[in-house]
Amino acid sequence: MRTVQHWIDGAFVSTGHDLVPVLNPATDEAVAMVEMANADAVRRAIDSAEAAAAHWARTPLSKRAQVLFRFRELLIEARSELAELITLEHGKTLDDAAGEVMRALDSVDLATGGPALTQGATSLQTGPDIDTKSVLHPVGICVGITPFNFPVMMGLMMVSVSLAAGNTFVWKPSEQDPGASVRIAELFKQAGLPDGVLNVVHGRQEAAEQLIDDPRTQAVSFVGSSAAAKAVYARAAAAGTRAQAFGGAKNHLVVMPDADLDVVADQLTSSAFGAAGQRCMAISVAVVVGESAEPLLQRLAPRAEAVQLNAGHVPGTEVGPVVSRRAQERIQRTIKEAIAAGARAVVDRSTEQVPGFENGYFVGPTILTDVPVTSPAYKQELFGPVLVVLRVDTLDEAIALIRNHRYGNGGSIFTNNAAAVSQFEREATVGMLGVNVAIPVPVAGYAVQGWKDSVFGDTGLNNASWSFYTRPKYVTSRWESLSGTDFGFRPN
Repeated sequence: MRTVQHWIDGAFVSTGHDLVPVLNPATDEAVAMVEMANADAVRRAIDSAEAAAAHWARTPLSKRAQVLFRFRELLIEARSELAELITLEHGKTLDDAAGEVMRALDSVDLATGGPALTQGATSLQTGPDIDTKSVLHPVGICVGITPFNFPVMMGLMMVSVSLAAGNTFVWKPSEQDPGASVRIAELFKQAGLPDGVLNVVHGRQEAAEQLIDDPRTQAVSFVGSSAAAKAVYARAAAAGTRAQAFGGAKNHLVVMPDADLDVVADQLTSSAFGAAGQRCMAISVAVVVGESAEPLLQRLAPRAEAVQLNAGHVPGTEVGPVVSRRAQERIQRTIKEAIAAGARAVVDRSTEQVPGFENGYFVGPTILTDVPVTSPAYKQELFGPVLVVLRVDTLDEAIALIRNHRYGNGGSIFTNNAAAVSQFEREATVGMLGVNVAIPVPVAGYAVQGWKDSVFGDTGLNNASWSFYTRPKYVTSRWESLSGTDFGFRPN
């Protein structure tokens, strides 16, 4: 049985503490054991990051970029290996896992531009013979706490920019699929990253809390549920530590009367059910404006019925299992309760079993309509392959649904009506919008960031995180001598 150990100071470290099984979601069988960090292991990881911090911060920007360029090539070479590891521990299809690795590559590509993207600015003659400049410094030791659904991509969104900016990093991945994180740490070492610059510790809530509470930690990035994100943000604030904490989502797709329903049905099927609905930007609510709801449902139903549900490594699989038995039972229970309360199940494959994988955590594609906005099926983030279809009369009503929902991660509109798009862009209260795009995740040159209860903090990931992983210093200088005293506070 493979044991996933911690990675501290450039080497695997075993504490022999509290081994937890890593389960294959398709079989409910242990494929590895992962060590949970005790207090000593967490402290050692921060010690290692602290010892490496000064040297890495002094390393020239071009040298940091060279490490990232070498890592980029190693990541490409290892993409199949990493995809297989993700599928084994997470359950998503091999194709989807490979796509995740390549999307993570975008974040690495962004970070290789650190020498240009961490530039300050200089203004001449801001006063009599006075110049003013700004410079960006690394913040120091950064912590990343990442979720199960993107074990490679979310980690590299944080790690890549943080390291490029000159920080050291302690990464606590999800204990549900931890294998990829330590493999990435190995690849960074192979690329020439000095020991201690990147450390990986596995653990539960108490390990995360110790990382946040340590006075040497200068920045915390988190992705997970909104309740956990809010708790992390509050804890970091209490410790005087900057934090960005990303939470849940309930993403709406507005279908205007002029939309091509066949295109919409294809896109909704892919977005709502892909990765078993376990993407932060999956569409989980379709809001149909006008009289097209039933025609759309007639197109959605056969597509949902045709989705190939199976283990992620089986060729032809389109949707794999959800990540855990607990998640499976929670999703199935919410669907059952919604139907009992009056929702109509257009398609209900929620309890479907897969031959040969009867113990797997499968939830098949499910479409619900006639769901009240007070229902947990609408209000809560289910993080499963469940699509709720609602009807409204106007675009104003559709936007009001988005405005009144607690989450504000993403949303889309399908239409060729420029006026409708303009109104949607102005008024939809979410951080990431799609126009005829069903998974509107921006490229790395922009930011990943929601609104409302989908985020706590005011900085995003990818290109927006340069300001999170650096701190500015402003220098005002005069090189011409000035004699005499002046006790006034003069304008320049």
